[in-house]
Amino acid sequence: MSFETSQTLSTKEKVGYGLGDTASNFVFHIVNAFLITYYTDVMGLNPAAVGTLYAVARLWDAISDPLMGGLADRTQTKFGKYRPYLLWIAVPYGLIGFLAFLGPDLDPTWKLVYAYVTYIALMTVYTAINVPYSAMMGTMTGDPAERASLSNFRFAGAFSAQVIIGLALFPIIDSFGGRNSPEAWRTAMIVFSILATFLFLYTFSTTRERIAPSKEERVDLRKDLSYLTRNRPLIVMLIVAFITLAFSGLRWGITYPYLKYLADLGDEKYFWYLDRMSIFYASAPIALVLGLLLTKPLSRRFGKRNALIGLTMINAFSVIAFYFVPAKNFEQIFWLNLASAFFAGPMPALVWAIYTDVVDYGEWKFGRRITALTFAAAMLVQKAGLALGGWAVGMLLAYFGYVANVEQSSESAHGILLMFSIIPGVLTILSGVALFWYNLDDDEVEKIALELEKRRVEA
Repeated sequence: MSFETSQTLSTKEKVGYGLGDTASNFVFHIVNAFLITYYTDVMGLNPAAVGTLYAVARLWDAISDPLMGGLADRTQTKFGKYRPYLLWIAVPYGLIGFLAFLGPDLDPTWKLVYAYVTYIALMTVYTAINVPYSAMMGTMTGDPAERASLSNFRFAGAFSAQVIIGLALFPIIDSFGGRNSPEAWRTAMIVFSILATFLFLYTFSTTRERIAPSKEERVDLRKDLSYLTRNRPLIVMLIVAFITLAFSGLRWGITYPYLKYLADLGDEKYFWYLDRMSIFYASAPIALVLGLLLTKPLSRRFGKRNALIGLTMINAFSVIAFYFVPAKNFEQIFWLNLASAFFAGPMPALVWAIYTDVVDYGEWKFGRRITALTFAAAMLVQKAGLALGGWAVGMLLAYFGYVANVEQSSESAHGILLMFSIIPGVLTILSGVALFWYNLDDDEVEKIALELEKRRVEA
């Protein structure tokens, strides 16, 4: 198949787009990986209260995500439909990311109130910038191969942010008061929030949109939503996304307690400043990036759907294996974590490439291209999954008798181990099973893309 030259993206533009997810993850990954433990161990909040916070915040997301998708789909500016939001929201995103880790010295009630306000505000600006950012991938090019390549750059950017966080976060915190110090976390977030702001602005300056719906497309939000509910491949992917992100929310939220209380990390420093915890966090994203290189060959050999099913099942059993490996044996959990991350590497890129396929399918079937609202729906269920995972961390920690900053009881330690291995592993198996209902193969996607290109030329 062939597309117009304008559909082919330069390496600079792909890198620029990928750095947008680096920007996003400089704040959002820290939130996902550390905010729960920050609330309990640094701010002294009750784990169950933190779990409730995560659940309540999703009520607003259920409103804000589709509203943002509908708004972005109807935005018209000289910069495009989605790209200008990178310019408008970059500064608020960085600022509120910093405020979420400000750690003010308040009484417990007002600390909880502050956590509610800043966390919900952060999720709002995350929606406002990431719904349009995600939707851009469907408007920068109509070539499925180019979109798959763009997806790889996006997740290379995301994983790169995670590597940098792993290398820099704890050394910064240790240099400014230690891991239970609000001032130390505040200092670290100044650095990462500024980086996030500037990288989003760079993404804005290096990308452009090429595909736009015809001017006569004017339908209401309810009709757009009805099209989405009739898009079977999308519904399947939303179910998969919810389960997968519930896994991620649980696993990211419990990794820090698992390492802090169960693993034998010692005090030894490597490469002059890195301890074992930093190495654990920094090495997994490197394995993810290396695994990302498998995306194209696996897609060609098995198709995106089948490759995703296989990788999901491998990832599930590698996670469950942590239950049977002693946490005190750092070398074993380190290498098992690398193997698990390597095979998980292609999964996000495959998922987001599939989302652009289902947008094409919706346009082909219903005659209406609903890009941002589709990605808003994806982000809504993803954040709902993250919320379920975060809620589960808080509630299960409370159930198993977790007490911050002390040696854990046998019951609490076993609960942390279950949350790190068996429970997320089972969730991953469920997401792999759900993928069997996805009914678009790559040949059909290619035919749809060609027909849509023909329609646009004839319009």
